[in-house]
Amino acid sequence: MENQAGAFLGKNLANVQLDVSIAAYTKVPKSWRDENFTTAFNKFYYIMEGEGYVKVNNETFYPKAGELYLLPSGSVQSYGTINDNTFGKYWCHFTAKIGGFHLFQLMKTPVFIRPDEFGLEEKFQQLITNMHSDRLSSTFRVHAILLEIIAVFIENSQTIHFKMNASPSFDKMDAILTYIEEHLDGNLSVEALAQIANFHPNYFISVFKKFTCSSPIQYINRRKIEKAKELLAVSEQTVSSISDSVGMELSYFSRVFKELTGLSPTSYRDLSLKSRNNPK
Repeated sequence: MENQAGAFLGKNLANVQLDVSIAAYTKVPKSWRDENFTTAFNKFYYIMEGEGYVKVNNETFYPKAGELYLLPSGSVQSYGTINDNTFGKYWCHFTAKIGGFHLFQLMKTPVFIRPDEFGLEEKFQQLITNMHSDRLSSTFRVHAILLEIIAVFIENSQTIHFKMNASPSFDKMDAILTYIEEHLDGNLSVEALAQIANFHPNYFISVFKKFTCSSPIQYINRRKIEKAKELLAVSEQTVSSISDSVGMELSYFSRVFKELTGLSPTSYRDLSLKSRNNPK
């Protein structure tokens, strides 16, 4: 079951929606304390110095310098100081969603890691700088930096559990995505997929969008074109044969391919061939 959940997340992590509400460095006062509260956002604490405690659900931790803590949304949290040597920490509040689901409701990670040398202090400094910048590119940089920090946390987590019970529809949607992958050569209709899930078509479309951030047709077309790109790059099949192999009429295939890649199928094949023959 966890392999299914991991496969679902793997297919859809590219659609993760991020929002950073605040990022800062703080030497907390001795009065820094709160008990048994929940938030609708996640928190990162990167400890630089000092002592104190954090509690997540029923576990209490005493963070040390160099440790990165993730306090997920929806968890019961407490924190406080224990002496005059208070925490100095980088921190940020953020949301990370796939469709309508919080990322860390779909996957359970450790509360903290001690990451390999990665320059996290510099990353948090860059995050703070870009949060306070009015440059047009700053929003992109904020998202890119936060994704890097999340990636570091996941890569350095010894155990990650996927929560199959995050939604009663999870199993059905994962089965639908698997069915799509196995039938990319066919004519996949919304009505047929809804019937497999035992949903009304309108409800099916709504649930599918919540899980993938795409309509069923948009998602199916993207997956068909991804398969076609692989075939164009590694096989000698004609464009017509490839369009057949992904269950699309040639003119429609060519139009969708260009819409999604910016190139015609023939131009994409030529570019792939040049890249293989002239690697840089």
